[in-house]
Amino acid sequence: MDKIKERFTILGQKIEAAETRAEAAEAENKKLNQTLLERDQEISSLQHKLSLVEAELDKSETKVKELKGAAEEGDSAKTQGENLARKVQLLEEELDKAEKDLKDTTEKLRQVDVKAEHFERQVSRVEQERDEWERKHGEAVEKYQQSKRELDEVVAQMESL
Repeated sequence: MDKIKERFTILGQKIEAAETRAEAAEAENKKLNQTLLERDQEISSLQHKLSLVEAELDKSETKVKELKGAAEEGDSAKTQGENLARKVQLLEEELDKAEKDLKDTTEKLRQVDVKAEHFERQVSRVEQERDEWERKHGEAVEKYQQSKRELDEVVAQMESL
């Protein structure tokens, strides 16, 4: 009888431990899903910034072309030509900065994609672990039910004696 009680106690502890691990896995899964959503939002934000930088780059390139053309036609007015040359230089610097920002943004986007893939794999792995724990929990419950039936039979037999 003591062995059966011990067995029930051990099974109860195992079930509680399995439930605790399942709850922890579910919490981790929720956390990873939230992180994934945040990464998706970050990707969207970076893509939007990238499109803005590209539009700015196009505008800057257009301005550079216009200013270079105006500089060639404006040789008659030296002062005006010098002013235009300064504007061209500033625009080229802005273009260089925009290209650098574009490169940095593209690299960050690539890193975010890599992280997103990593988290997707982690979520998949956690979901598989969760499924395995749920299966084990079902088995433990079934074993518990079987043990309970056996105990009930033993008790009934003892009472009939």
